[in-house]
Amino acid sequence: MIQLGYANVGIYMSLFGNLFRKPKTDAVFDVVSPNKRLVLSFLLDRGEISYFVSKDDKIILRKSKLGIALKDAQPLTDHFAVVRTYSRSVDESWTAYWGEQHEIRNNYNELAVYLEEIVRPKRIMTIRFRVFDDGVAFRYEIPAQPEMENMIVEDELTEFSVDTNSKSWSIPAYQPDRYEYNYIERPVFSLTESVHTPLTIQTTSGHFISIHEAALYNYGSMTIKLSNSSLKSDITPLSDGMRAYVELPFSTPWRTIQVAHDALDLTTSRMILNLNEPPKGDFSWVQPTKFLGIWWAMFVGEWTWAPGERHGATTEHAFQYIDYCRRLGITALLIEGWNDGWEGDWLENGINNKFMVATQDFDLDAITNYAHQNGVELVGHHETVGFIDNYEDQLEDAYKFLTQHGIRYVKSGYAGSKMTINGRREFHHSQLGVLHYQRALELAAKYHIMLDVHEPIKGTGIERTWPNLMTREGARGQEYEGGALEPSHACFLPYTRLLSGGMDYTPGIFDIANFSKRLASTLTRQLAYYVTIYSSMQMAADRPQFYADTYPDLFQFIRDVPSRFEQTIPLLGEIGKSYVVARQGWESNDWFIGGVTNEEGRRVQLYLDFLDNGANYVATIYRDSDDAHYRDHQLGYVIEEKVLRRGDKLEVYMAPGGGFAVKLQKQQ
Repeated sequence: MIQLGYANVGIYMSLFGNLFRKPKTDAVFDVVSPNKRLVLSFLLDRGEISYFVSKDDKIILRKSKLGIALKDAQPLTDHFAVVRTYSRSVDESWTAYWGEQHEIRNNYNELAVYLEEIVRPKRIMTIRFRVFDDGVAFRYEIPAQPEMENMIVEDELTEFSVDTNSKSWSIPAYQPDRYEYNYIERPVFSLTESVHTPLTIQTTSGHFISIHEAALYNYGSMTIKLSNSSLKSDITPLSDGMRAYVELPFSTPWRTIQVAHDALDLTTSRMILNLNEPPKGDFSWVQPTKFLGIWWAMFVGEWTWAPGERHGATTEHAFQYIDYCRRLGITALLIEGWNDGWEGDWLENGINNKFMVATQDFDLDAITNYAHQNGVELVGHHETVGFIDNYEDQLEDAYKFLTQHGIRYVKSGYAGSKMTINGRREFHHSQLGVLHYQRALELAAKYHIMLDVHEPIKGTGIERTWPNLMTREGARGQEYEGGALEPSHACFLPYTRLLSGGMDYTPGIFDIANFSKRLASTLTRQLAYYVTIYSSMQMAADRPQFYADTYPDLFQFIRDVPSRFEQTIPLLGEIGKSYVVARQGWESNDWFIGGVTNEEGRRVQLYLDFLDNGANYVATIYRDSDDAHYRDHQLGYVIEEKVLRRGDKLEVYMAPGGGFAVKLQKQQ
């Protein structure tokens, strides 16, 4: 529960604080997690606001400053007194439309501290704290008031004062490729340049924490950097240097610190989702899917996005892929390069993209009719190249155009190094970028369109409120194979990027030894990704002949594994080294296990204590052969069956750069 303490005042202040003639400028409030192990302490020290966090009497974050710096006004940092407080406890559950967990518990203790300046202009502000068993969160709430009807945020002063000798895993911020970089392990004291969140840290006390944010709307994305020996928020600036222009009343995104005993526990936290509001309307029309794509053939040089002799998005190719979808039991097809605008240097010429004009060799009406006749959904493709002015001029008409053709899914892309908005060049994760992504999402919901966003704004759990946001990219995916990815990358993602939500990693490449795009992977590792990297829109990314004709036995797992799950149980792993997880199918008795390793081979023993007691399960195991290797023998694999029960141990070998997948089918 919430414990309140006041210097020389006592508990009466929490009950009658607004009646005191002289508000106090010194106070301490402790907000305790439901299990009483995690404590966030808010401090008011001679009017200055700060906080610290501890778990089991060990310091997680030392005293950390709070506040917001404003343009042409005094910062909201000090000269404060507490006017009153409000506390409550919440313990509820809600049902997801899709995800890694069907029923999600939302259990926290909350304290809202209402502050007023004791000097003119006597502005008021609320800081709202929530403490869960698995982390803490807070946000600033600024109401409309006579002295301030709007504000320009020059900087946010929030600190996260972790011991700088702690270890961290991060990717750099403000780079041309947005979030698409390899994760780096380094001490916190070296984070002198901004890094993206989620920022994962192993503290010197042995805890694992993830610093991130939730419910990001109408504000710049938070990055983190070292400042004066403390980690500090660095809100992504607009092109004029300001962080946000907002009308009051306004609430910032939640600042979040997830706290766990080990790294695996971070992966099961649902705190980011819980800090978002319930759905805005009826989303019963939302449906997860798997899809093929006229896509990978372009990466290996067989076809091109641009029209010409080797154009990929043709009527003939679309018909072929629709036939493959029907044959393979895949319910949807993505077609890239279908629209006018891919000629020449498309990164430079993206301003010319037309989202309602097909190329001459692409008969959209014939293709959509053929797809619907065969029970195949089409995934539309909108590559904006970051030219937002051009996209928003067409956006609503483009969505109408798609729905008129029965297209309910869209993969959007923003491949430019920055966005062009209102003639200005802005970071994708600036306030203007955030506003655009949200505008596109809400408009998509209006037309019952589901989105797979590439080059996105990072995930902050808003898919709870807007479940038509099915998945995002937001990290290096398999398009970077061919030299820019090492096997360790997929062993970093569950403990870093994936803490912010699902990812379209574009798994399922079976032509892994292709000389033009050689993958750092074994074959069964490609199956593992469907379990280890969650996405409610999962792509079978390779050319379909490799599924239907070359490896139909391996493809069976891709057909079987669902795109949403009842529950998720991580089994073992270590950041950058390995990750093994079990997931139960949505409203199903079957389980699926996936595991990946880094450049080192390893043999793992899995305890099957999550299976139903007394039941038999037929396990189909897809694993690396004993001589497999991501460099020397990529194609070696074994498929075997066993009957397993609760309490059994399953031993599986993962080759260097390899992985495995298991389907456990319950016998009736």
